[in-house]
Amino acid sequence: MSLPRPSPDGLTRLSFVLLLLLAGLLLWPILTGGAPPSPYLIAGLLLARLGVQVLRARHDEHLKRPASWAIDLLLIALIFWVASTQPA
Repeated sequence: MSLPRPSPDGLTRLSFVLLLLLAGLLLWPILTGGAPPSPYLIAGLLLARLGVQVLRARHDEHLKRPASWAIDLLLIALIFWVASTQPA
């Protein structure tokens, strides 16, 4: 008989919620034809998720992925750069 799987911790749940929120914000304009969300909102949510990933890595050494974090920071910086160069 197998043991039941442990449930995810709070930080893992928060990470999934942020991913679902991001997916919803990015898919909503495609499905409805509405205006896209603010790039600052998307970058802010990505930055929050990166913070959650770093906090999770402090509790579990197997979750440390500095190369992934660097790519995430690069993506966030590019989003902020594009948002700042868009005409108002």
